[in-house]
Amino acid sequence: MTQPVPSQFDSGGDPYARVRARIEAATSAWAGGMTLAEIRTSFEAFLGDGDGAPEVRRAPVVLGGLPACAFDPPGAWTDRPLLYCHGGGFQIGSVRSHAGLMARLAAASGARVLGFDYRLAPEHRFPAAPDDAFAAYSALLEAGTVPLAIVGDSAGGALALGVAVRARDAGLPLPEALVLLSPWLDLTMSGESYTALAERDIFSKPAQLAAMARTYLGRAHAPSDPAASPVLGGLADLPPMLVHAGGHDITLDDSHLLARNVVAQVGRVEVEVFPAMCHHFQVFEELPEAAASLARIGAFLRAL
Repeated sequence: MTQPVPSQFDSGGDPYARVRARIEAATSAWAGGMTLAEIRTSFEAFLGDGDGAPEVRRAPVVLGGLPACAFDPPGAWTDRPLLYCHGGGFQIGSVRSHAGLMARLAAASGARVLGFDYRLAPEHRFPAAPDDAFAAYSALLEAGTVPLAIVGDSAGGALALGVAVRARDAGLPLPEALVLLSPWLDLTMSGESYTALAERDIFSKPAQLAAMARTYLGRAHAPSDPAASPVLGGLADLPPMLVHAGGHDITLDDSHLLARNVVAQVGRVEVEVFPAMCHHFQVFEELPEAAASLARIGAFLRAL
């Protein structure tokens, strides 16, 4: 894997210093004895909506029986939406935490973005989250809509890829593409990046993700199960994939493993690594790299 390069977050310059300070304040509070419910609330406030994409209209909807929200930019392609699976280690995160990111994605792509709240662990362990994600996708198909793409960040990347695999296996219509942001695809965490970048990723830590995986899977399921770690299963006959990851992202090797496995099974995938960026850096609106990533994703989706 690529050797770490000096990080903008180490320079103390804006906007990187502001992001680092926000992360340090939030993660210190989470480690200070908060309950899970408090962490979930804090996570939503931590990410917040941001100031970007004020032109995007937001409307609550129900998708597959799940609370959801539609993000519509002016002139949105409402008949070719993006289905968005949020991250959060299968334990935290929601439409509210990722609303700003989804709005910015809608503005960049010109497409309606549909985000939904799936059931979280430990109240609802695997396979509740992937079942809910598939229910959301199936509801769109039943309404006569095939999403333009399925998008997911971090744990949501595993859900997005898993939905496509499940739809393929069921003989259902597939989207035209998958877009994955710092996807956490291998819950065995076997990649070198989990240790090599542990001190460089300012947002996510290996012990944290390992604990989330254990809580999500419980004792009844192995992290090597392809239903939980879709990068370890069959990846043939899937739509083209665009993957954006950070150069200091501890899950970086999952993106590279995905690329190797997809290419070996004669699929199409493009992985772009943004030097020195942390795990799913796109959630931080103030970062110029976040804007660059979304602009490139938007151009990719508009060209489909």
